[in-house]
Amino acid sequence: MKPIGVRAAAAVAAVVMTAGLATACNRGSDEGDGKAGAPIGVDLPRADSDFWNSYAKYIARRDPSAEVRLLPVSNSRNDIDRLVANALVFANTGAKAVVMAPQDTGAVSGALKRLEEKRIPVISVDTRPDAKAGRVYMVVRADNRAYGTKACEFLGGRLGGRGKVAELQGDLKSINGRDRSEAFADCMRKRFPGITVFPLPTDWKGDVASNKLQTLLTRHPDINGLYLQAGGVFLDPTLTLLRQKGLLRPAGRPGHISIVSNDGIPQELDAIRRKEIDATVSQPADLYAKYALYYARAAAAGKEFRPGRTDHGSTVVGLPNGLEDQLPAPLVTAENVDDPSLWANGAK
Repeated sequence: MKPIGVRAAAAVAAVVMTAGLATACNRGSDEGDGKAGAPIGVDLPRADSDFWNSYAKYIARRDPSAEVRLLPVSNSRNDIDRLVANALVFANTGAKAVVMAPQDTGAVSGALKRLEEKRIPVISVDTRPDAKAGRVYMVVRADNRAYGTKACEFLGGRLGGRGKVAELQGDLKSINGRDRSEAFADCMRKRFPGITVFPLPTDWKGDVASNKLQTLLTRHPDINGLYLQAGGVFLDPTLTLLRQKGLLRPAGRPGHISIVSNDGIPQELDAIRRKEIDATVSQPADLYAKYALYYARAAAAGKEFRPGRTDHGSTVVGLPNGLEDQLPAPLVTAENVDDPSLWANGAK
């Protein structure tokens, strides 16, 4: 088991003090044990992404009729030691289930094992912990391999099967980064062998993505396609760089660089409307929050699920270490960018 370390120990002490004060103020609420109203811990993964900030707002705006009682929400800020510390705080302050979104899906084992020891079920949002990391009650996630495949098919079609594409990858220690990258590469190799792909690992960091893309454009000024694996992190720095270099030309005009992204945040939809980018795959931030809390309540109540179709348009699949509810994630283009069913349109 990975030791917590001095930094995480300090984080535990600091968060325990805050949690103690906050829970003392909530003693008048339902103290249900294993039923609706049981205390639930939610850890937000980071605060430097428009997508995750949107998810945090949906958690805060949860349906009051759902009888979800949250312990003070924590934010691990992409720090695995802090996530372990926050998980311990939840365990020590009475959580009956914990919702998290681990960015390093292998190193999260410390948090999962400690919660499992205390028989506290875990719901993992957007990221699937590696099988050896520990058990999860449910992963609430879209099919990330489909993200890479959809991006490949869209770009390949737009480029007519020829050209050069820069791929701004996420963190390859994350199952999401690996799934999107592997699926994109497989699709390009099989369906569009005339396109050269330049993969650029970024660890989900916008400044790293911008620097690597700038270097690549210097060497290959004829890049005519971009795949952004996380619009919430990469969109602004990418558009800023292209604008500075005089390469941000509207879709349909000569010299336009075709861009497909992932996340489906309002800023991406606006960029599609301005013809700066061509498409995005919409991750359902609203549904991530809704069903993370739904499964947390179910876990606290001792309910069990099995693989199969759900009543909310998704499919639950079996994993070596739990179950995964694969929510739908549509491709958004100029044709459907104003669809009111897209969460980003409602977020406005």
